Amino acid sequence: QVQLVESGGGLVQTGGSLRLSCAYSGSIFRVNPMGWYRQAPGKQRELVAISTVNWTNYADSVKGRFTISRDNAQNTVYLQMNMLKPEDTAVYYCNRARMPFNPLVLDYWGQGTQVTVSS
Repeated sequence: QVQLVESGGGLVQTGGSLRLSCAYSGSIFRVNPMGWYRQAPGKQRELVAISTVNWTNYADSVKGRFTISRDNAQNTVYLQMNMLKPEDTAVYYCNRARMPFNPLVLDYWGQGTQVTVSS
């Protein structure tokens, strides 16, 4: 059974930090690159970070501020977000992605976790 459960979002002030977690079940996630996506109101979902076992990449808008990591033993992907800006406000999702930095059109998504950054 495929399942994605995101958590860790919240309301923070500009410059603050949050750590998101994504618990996944299903071997398809363990053996493929995983990414964090976000969708702001009125905008399309965008890929912000991707991770394989030993390689990561980021969107220019978050590079140097966000760090993705994964723990396959715990079936979890993390996103450490520092120096948050109001433009980071969005619902954040995890899911598969394609190297080097390509989003995938997928049928299944978790519920996401809301991140709101106040100015």
